[in-house]
Amino acid sequence: MQATSSAEAIPTDTVKIVYSLKPFKGPLANPHKGFTVPTEGKWNFVPEWEYSATGSLGNKAWDLITYGSGYQRWDVLNPEKDVYDWSTLDALLEELEKNGLGYALRVLPYTPSPISGNDTPIEKYDWTPAWVYAAGAKKITATLQGKGYRAQVPVWDDPVYLQAAKDFGTALAAKYDGDPRIEYIDIRSFGEWGEWHASHLEGSEMPSEKIQKEMLDHYASVFHKTQLVLPSSGMGDVYTYALSLGITKRDDGFIGIPGRPDSLVRAYKAGLPTIAENLAGYITMLGYNDVIPGGYLKWTPERWVSAITTAHLTYYVLDQDSDAGYNFYKDNKDLADSMTHVIGYNFMITEAALQTISGGKETMNKLNITVKNTGVAPCFFDVYLVAEFVDSTGVALAKLGETVSIPKATFKDGMTKEFSFTQAIPARETNVAALPGVSVALALYESEEAYKAGKNPTVRFDNDGILENKKLLLKK
Repeated sequence: MQATSSAEAIPTDTVKIVYSLKPFKGPLANPHKGFTVPTEGKWNFVPEWEYSATGSLGNKAWDLITYGSGYQRWDVLNPEKDVYDWSTLDALLEELEKNGLGYALRVLPYTPSPISGNDTPIEKYDWTPAWVYAAGAKKITATLQGKGYRAQVPVWDDPVYLQAAKDFGTALAAKYDGDPRIEYIDIRSFGEWGEWHASHLEGSEMPSEKIQKEMLDHYASVFHKTQLVLPSSGMGDVYTYALSLGITKRDDGFIGIPGRPDSLVRAYKAGLPTIAENLAGYITMLGYNDVIPGGYLKWTPERWVSAITTAHLTYYVLDQDSDAGYNFYKDNKDLADSMTHVIGYNFMITEAALQTISGGKETMNKLNITVKNTGVAPCFFDVYLVAEFVDSTGVALAKLGETVSIPKATFKDGMTKEFSFTQAIPARETNVAALPGVSVALALYESEEAYKAGKNPTVRFDNDGILENKKLLLKK
């Protein structure tokens, strides 16, 4: 009889190893979930920029970031009818991929932010391509609320404008639908910042709900793989309709406006990832006065945690200021690190045991593990779980059992699943599990092809023992 780590009584022809499991300490950044900061171009990654990962300030916020996010201009991507220039966007995607990050895309038709007077150049703020107006789309003169500045604004329900916006959506899908570098795409067809509102420009009005739904229909008809998102001000029946199409919701009023996290619960219950930004940048929100109505709620650690958990967030902007999360992370490092284990999915192995039964014509190895999703949201992509026998350095010696496929959105938050991996070895062959220095490693892949190609896994378990290649080494 061989001794086991649990010292329990077992049959003489059976050896059982019960593994010791501890949680992982430190930030745990995993793909297709978590935190982002604005990433506007390749310059976000150069050492000369002080807030980059390699910049002079040593901005460790990048340790938490799993994807970049930002806007592109419609007129830049689509300078002429049926002409598209994806070069700048592709360069950014390539840089993000090189740094292990995805990208959340927003293409804006308009921004009132640069309007500083009646003589502000139109191209500074109207990002609808000039050829759309040349084709007959109408625009109006509106007034910037509180300033009185005049500005040109597209007529959002003009049929020429609408067709151009749909044609652009078709081209965007042809280029990027299913691109693994894209986390999700906001449908930014209407309003200021493409946010589906016209609240700052007096005289500008959103199109009818019927037209809004038709735009959602069009995007859903051309995008079949990439997650689509309804911007913050898409509400009411339009929000309900979006969910019916599998289009999820973002909200940009977090913490500053009471009740905003609750608005995303509908998307969570519909089985879709939820997405959020705070009402403003971190430093700005620290100065809010907590007066409601008439003001905004200030940022506090308690409200930040509540926002993540209440809305079951999968994606969240760590900070949207140009400092790339530097001040936020400097002030809240421990809290932010801890919430990387909470936001989105989070797979923790709670039990693991290997049983070897000898005798007769074969030896049988059977690994049983119990995994819990301790995050606040499901895993919204397919996961492939692999068990292997490895040497002391983590190099694979033999596969243990078959790959286990876990379809997207089936491993929900709070759920516990049990998995078994079985290997039969003829009596005349060596049992790798019995060799000195051999242990078991577990790995999570985004595709079975990635495992077969010998690539390293991309998803990490929330357990101590993660190797450099992201596999989890089980310890006796």
